[in-house]
Amino acid sequence: MKIVVIGGSGLIGSKVVKNLTEQGHEALVASPNTGVDTTTGRGLAEALARAEVVVDVSNSPSFDEAVAMAFFENAGRNIAHAEKEASVRHHVALSVVGTERLQDMGYFRAKLAQERLIKTSGIPYTLIRATQFFEFLGGIAGDGADGTRVRLSNAAFQPMAADDVARAVANAALGSPVNGTIEIAGPERAPLSEMVARYLKATGDPREVVSDPAARYFGIRLDDRTLVPGDNPRLGTIRLEEWLRQPRTR
Repeated sequence: MKIVVIGGSGLIGSKVVKNLTEQGHEALVASPNTGVDTTTGRGLAEALARAEVVVDVSNSPSFDEAVAMAFFENAGRNIAHAEKEASVRHHVALSVVGTERLQDMGYFRAKLAQERLIKTSGIPYTLIRATQFFEFLGGIAGDGADGTRVRLSNAAFQPMAADDVARAVANAALGSPVNGTIEIAGPERAPLSEMVARYLKATGDPREVVSDPAARYFGIRLDDRTLVPGDNPRLGTIRLEEWLRQPRTR
């Protein structure tokens, strides 16, 4: 089966492509590097020819609201048009757990707009909302940095490994459209400050993590519901300590 992976050269996309290829499918990488620009539509028709499934794990080049909104809206409309022309039977897209609860940040308003476009496109779809990735823990620490300390909320947090995200996305691509949303998360829930403290200690970062209920998360005030899934999410299997032991480039 031919499956086009938009954003297939990125962190999640490259893992999705590998997963699908190992299962014997034709997984085509669609990204600017391969001549496909979803924001203009360039190369989409050629990439989607004969495709049965399209997986979109692409992301805006910026968290700025105007940039992100333009990216997701233009790409969403162009992808939907190309899918209809190619008779694609399943659109799979990756989004973020808690998007509707993070609307104080413009980027997440843009993600919600992307989700609405997918739901109204007329193409059978599966939306996958994932919690934050272990791979982003360093960036979260950087956002909370305050000199030699890292000040973070103690709100509930349930991050997951990119490998688990990619596995869930690939499985969805090989399944039937649910015409709804699947939530995925890591196997362990703990306070955000505690999880980042464990990451910093394991990576030899000497900064002290200070737990502060009033600390903002990229400008957003958190509570114990903001970043975690609802009832019955699909859980990954890789725990933080196991992920930290894996060889990789960070």
